Amino acid sequence: MPKEKIYTAQEVFDLCASYMNERHIDYIKKAYQMAAYVHRDQKRASGEPYIIHPIQVAAILANLKMDPDTISAGFLHDVVEDTNIISEDIRELFGNDVANIVEGVTKISKYKYESHQQLLAANHRKMLLATAQDMRVIMVKLADRLHNMRTLNHLRADKQRRIANETLEIYAPLADRLGISTIKWELEDLSLRYLNPQQYYRIVHLMNSKRAQREEYIQGAIKEVKDNIDQLHISYEISGRAKHIYSIYKKMVEKHKRFEELYDLLAIRIMVNSVRDCYGVLGNIHSKWKPMPGRFKDYIAVPKVNGYQSLHTTVIGPQGRPLEVQIRTYKMHEIAEYGVAAHWAYKEGKKEKIALDNNDHQIDVFREIMEIQEESSTDADFMKNIKGDVFSDRVYVFTPKGEVLELPKGAVPLDFAYQVHTEVGNHTTGAKVNGKIVPLDYKLHNGDLVELLTQSNAAPSRDWENIVYTTRARNKIKRYFKSVDRQQNIETGRNKIERELLDRNFAPKNYLNKKALQPVLERYNFATEDELLAAVGYGEVSVIGVANRLTESDRKKAEQQKKAEYEDRIMSDDSNKDENNNDHSDTALETDDREIHIQGVENLLIHMAKCCTPIPGDAIVGYITKGRGITIHRENCPNIQEEQTDRLIEASWGNVYNHQYLVKLEVFGFNRNGLLNDILQIVNKQTNMLNDVNGRMDHDRMAHVSLTVGVRNLEHLKDIIAKINNIPDVYNVKRVIN
Repeated sequence: MPKEKIYTAQEVFDLCASYMNERHIDYIKKAYQMAAYVHRDQKRASGEPYIIHPIQVAAILANLKMDPDTISAGFLHDVVEDTNIISEDIRELFGNDVANIVEGVTKISKYKYESHQQLLAANHRKMLLATAQDMRVIMVKLADRLHNMRTLNHLRADKQRRIANETLEIYAPLADRLGISTIKWELEDLSLRYLNPQQYYRIVHLMNSKRAQREEYIQGAIKEVKDNIDQLHISYEISGRAKHIYSIYKKMVEKHKRFEELYDLLAIRIMVNSVRDCYGVLGNIHSKWKPMPGRFKDYIAVPKVNGYQSLHTTVIGPQGRPLEVQIRTYKMHEIAEYGVAAHWAYKEGKKEKIALDNNDHQIDVFREIMEIQEESSTDADFMKNIKGDVFSDRVYVFTPKGEVLELPKGAVPLDFAYQVHTEVGNHTTGAKVNGKIVPLDYKLHNGDLVELLTQSNAAPSRDWENIVYTTRARNKIKRYFKSVDRQQNIETGRNKIERELLDRNFAPKNYLNKKALQPVLERYNFATEDELLAAVGYGEVSVIGVANRLTESDRKKAEQQKKAEYEDRIMSDDSNKDENNNDHSDTALETDDREIHIQGVENLLIHMAKCCTPIPGDAIVGYITKGRGITIHRENCPNIQEEQTDRLIEASWGNVYNHQYLVKLEVFGFNRNGLLNDILQIVNKQTNMLNDVNGRMDHDRMAHVSLTVGVRNLEHLKDIIAKINNIPDVYNVKRVIN
């Protein structure tokens, strides 16, 4: 990949001066001067002055001929995140538009989120929603990401892969949806370089090894095309175009072909003044060379949803080899390269504000984003749905009226129906594709003509949720059944909460009332008790989470009372220790004698040993203390191995009334951001008792986390240990015996 030009601030001003007036140049200079001052002591990972990065971001935007506010935001895009400047400072100096763009690309504070994945999802959601209000946000973010990808070699390998994967999943598809191919292709090539460097450099090497032969071939083809087009007496430009590395890699993977089997690595692009000339050149090309069947696409008559227009044809060219030819007008080329940015090409004294216009198909992506926002309960759900519905590969299908609808690849007629209208989807009974009846799970293909069969009395089927591909359709089906099943869901939700409370030895009547439920309604943003109960019944809200909220205060009081009682016993035990210190009573907890059966003995004071913390399911043994009952140990407790056998007595578990037993665990793993939060999140889902959390890191970046958790029995403990072991970068979990 050719080395990118590094711009100076003055060169950015010169770029802007080619299409701005002096007042606007002074305005962006003011933004640069502020950025240069507040970033003055900062360095990038490469060791270069930090201000180089904002200058390059502004240069990318200036090459796209963006307006003064966007260029200024490019210079200032990191100041709120990385300096002591706040949004209001920018608003005061540069106005609302610049402040809102900078705010849109500023990351959320990492301290608000439990894991790195949650933080990433929240940041993406914030940025995309800000973009839906002002699309210049995404232009700045794409420019920022492009320069970061160009300088990714200065980061650690794991960060390179994470950022490259994020770029390939989110930013390159977004650039594609906006029609900005000049950014899309570079982001894809750079991502491949870090995600699969072996294939990337192999393709580069193979392309370079036969470059001279291909260039000789393409120049010969261009000469023959020129000789033909000159006969039309029209104005035109013609050039050769090399395929991008990622597109070659993708074709090799999808078509299972070796590099040597790909013949269309180069293409000819012809630009003319009018649509009429486009078709004239096409006829001229087809009269010269035979077109290959199925390889002609007319994106002028039927543009892509992102606004792309061009004629594509592949012919049997010189030497009998396939040759791809693209024909478009100069205006079409500008839109193909710069997409939505081409609409913003700033003209001095005239600035058109882009709004969400019903006739602008390029804005459809942001309508989809807003719909998905309304249907997503968490940041993670939002990003999962965005990737599936908005940033996936697309298919383009026709309505009977000839209108084009864009859907994710994998969509079925039901997705098409709900894309048209919710009521159309709800009343669909069947579908025809290209005039033939097809099943509702038929996967749509490019160019399909889809006709829906509907009946006014028809209704969705419950298995449709498993048939549809898009989140949009699935959510509309869910919403239908939520409405139909509302009363049943309310009853189911109430029963679920009552059972959970009874399992924890809490009386439901004390908690399922208006006063107790009000904080829970506020926490989950529900207006009424019925809405909450219906959500629990439907499975949208966790019954465990609701029960935890309802009983939080009482559980804390109970734990404090237990702690006070335990401290009183310890003080009492300290004054009555065995003279030989062999009874271990200073590390035992008194328990209900119904929990333990002692062979041939009744009505003795029983303690649970703190040294080995036995729990139901452990093999246990009793140790007879002098004058103060029996202490229960695990059979393998090291504190009783050397004791006199005449002081040991058989013991077994009796009735266990959902008590919680404290157990100490030690977790070992690789220290990374969010590891402790991941552990605590898992534990909190499994138990409502968590005490004494401590963590430390050794010189090898190994994390050592100690925590005490409440468990019901041995099976419960094993389940918690297994789930912690499944956390990425956790190497070992063990139960501690003092």
